Amino acid sequence: QVQLVESGGGLVQPGGSLRLSCAASGSLFVINAWGWYRQAPEKEREPVANITRAGSTNYADSVKGRFTISRDNAKNTVYLEMNSLKPEDTAVYYCMTKTYLFRPGREYDYWGQGTQVIVSS
Repeated sequence: QVQLVESGGGLVQPGGSLRLSCAASGSLFVINAWGWYRQAPEKEREPVANITRAGSTNYADSVKGRFTISRDNAKNTVYLEMNSLKPEDTAVYYCMTKTYLFRPGREYDYWGQGTQVIVSS
């Protein structure tokens, strides 16, 4: 089993910045890819950004140029740097991993509990 703990959410004014973190803990695992998703009220969860273990990244069009995903493989932690925040970025942000467990020798998807981001003046 792997546990994901997110932090860094909060209230910020439009144009402001926040940095989200997600740390994974457990044993006998390797994280192959990380992802950030978000879910706004009455909307479906949507992908925001993802990054592979090798460092390849993808972003939703709505956040390109404003958000940056990065990871620290040694710390099993992923970050989401969010700049130029807009009210439409308001959502609960979830961390997700594609994690290989050596026992039983297969990959699983794990999700964090979510962290609230509110962009408002």
